[in-house]
Amino acid sequence: MIGRAARAGRVMMRHRSGVVSVFATWAALALSCVPSSQAWAEALPEALAKAYQTNPQLNAERARQRATDENVPQALAGYRPQIVASLSAGLQSVRNLLPDNTIQTANLKPWIVGVTVTQTLFNGFRTANSVRAAELQVQSGREALRNVGQGVLLDAVTAYTNVLANQSLVEAQRSNVAFLRETLAVTQRRLNAGDVTPTDSAQAEARLNRGLADLNAAEVALAVSQATYAQVIGNAPSQLRPAEAVDRYLPKSREDAQTMAIRQHPAVMAASFDVDFASTNIRIAEGTLLPSATIQGSASKSRNNDPTLGTFAEDQASIVANVTAPIYDGGQAAAQTRQAKEITAQSRLVLDQIRNQARAAATSAWVANEGAKVTVSASESEVKAATVALQGVQREAAGGQRTTVDVLNSQADLILAKARLIGAQRDRVIASYTLLSAIGHLDVKTLNLNTPDYLPEVHYHQVRDAWHGLRTPSGQ
Repeated sequence: MIGRAARAGRVMMRHRSGVVSVFATWAALALSCVPSSQAWAEALPEALAKAYQTNPQLNAERARQRATDENVPQALAGYRPQIVASLSAGLQSVRNLLPDNTIQTANLKPWIVGVTVTQTLFNGFRTANSVRAAELQVQSGREALRNVGQGVLLDAVTAYTNVLANQSLVEAQRSNVAFLRETLAVTQRRLNAGDVTPTDSAQAEARLNRGLADLNAAEVALAVSQATYAQVIGNAPSQLRPAEAVDRYLPKSREDAQTMAIRQHPAVMAASFDVDFASTNIRIAEGTLLPSATIQGSASKSRNNDPTLGTFAEDQASIVANVTAPIYDGGQAAAQTRQAKEITAQSRLVLDQIRNQARAAATSAWVANEGAKVTVSASESEVKAATVALQGVQREAAGGQRTTVDVLNSQADLILAKARLIGAQRDRVIASYTLLSAIGHLDVKTLNLNTPDYLPEVHYHQVRDAWHGLRTPSGQ
């Protein structure tokens, strides 16, 4: 997610050329492709809510987190007694040679049943530290889940605005083709009247074919963006409403964005928990060097019908305390301790790296968002000026002061200006959501989406103290 925010910031500042690589607008062009009835149109918050509920990547991450929750009851099992029951039975054939050289045979059916209860009293604090490590894994996993959620929501915003933008671009290209057809028709009539040369007609025809190619490219881009929308959101796009930037949720300065990113971004917080987890593993490894104590109780009943034995039945019960202390294990525990320390040092360096990435991503997102505002304003002015210029060239061409190619060039300038405006408005929305993601606030609660927030702690508390049961809380 941090790397994605940085890349998105760089892409939004990149120069755009050609109509195929341009995206989104929802000004007049976007409104032209929306029916007059808005009752069934889908807004961006509704699409984000659908993605949050149904996106397979996000649901898979939630399942992974539920599996991580089970590490805690596994670690807590170290505090609880272990009970084992045993049963053995069989058929035994016996042939005895007696001192008087007589032979005695028998078919025996011995059996024994017993139960053993073992309780750990002390194991070098390994159980307590294992529980602590499992809880830190859960906390780190929650932050990883939140990070994936941010990524899915940002993907949904991108998919939504791409469809909306490409719809607008298709409409712009259709209008351009209609204009070029009319220009070609007028040029041909003037050619028949002797007002222009065949060169003017050929130029108009060439521009029309270029416009048809651009329209086809825009339609292809729209089809691709619609497929991506269905992949991310979960359903094919219908009529989409204009999207807005989320400036009201954004920090007021670049420094605030950097501070919030290094303190609140889920990737940074997950890395912090990973450092604590690695430190706890050092204590677990050191615990293997300490003594351990257990108490074991057992009871058994056995039967044996061998007539040569003094007893036919035996009942036993015992309780035994056991204390062991490691003296030398070949250096395994020492190596594991040193290894855990190096992993902890590595995790601290990774934390520093992720903090730097978060700071850089926040800076990039902030600059891209501010630059997108300027680009939109400049593009709007360019479209207005290009529109006035085209109208003036058309009037001058009608008076014989301009040629056909002047009109065609002016129209090309206008359509490129509209395409740049489409891209600028699209980037404006994505830049604001990218900055919100860079500071770690792109979530259901901040956006106030009309969908229940997934709370991973609910499942955690359902399974944390479970002593038995094979079914998951969902009934599986």
